Amino acid sequence: MKLSKRTLFKLKNKNKKLKPNKYKKLKREALRGNIKGTVERPRLSVYRSNEHIYAQIIDDTNSRTLLACSTLDRSIKLSLSTGRTCDASRLMGEKLAELSLKKNVTKIVFDRGPYLYHGRIKALADGARAAGLQF
Repeated sequence: MKLSKRTLFKLKNKNKKLKPNKYKKLKREALRGNIKGTVERPRLSVYRSNEHIYAQIIDDTNSRTLLACSTLDRSIKLSLSTGRTCDASRLMGEKLAELSLKKNVTKIVFDRGPYLYHGRIKALADGARAAGLQF
């Protein structure tokens, strides 16, 4: 079910029975309709929890995850005290770009999910750009 942004906000404001998780799912599906990963330009999908941040590079035509990275990875976790900072996200973006360049993936489509392009999400994207990925 794809809804416009205006419809989503109306649902959130008018219908008090709409739970936050349901609203988040509707918002993510509305954004996902515009973003598709291909073989030439796979999709970089981001998930952010309170403690950590996770990212995957996905080829939607073949429904395959090409590679994944998170702040729980050993190489990243050893150099940081916590996974909930922008520095951790930037470092993870750089590591993800390094791994993707080894697999000859240089151009991607950024899928921020239901999150605003701000804070840790922006830091991850900036780190990936700085290490050589093209959005």
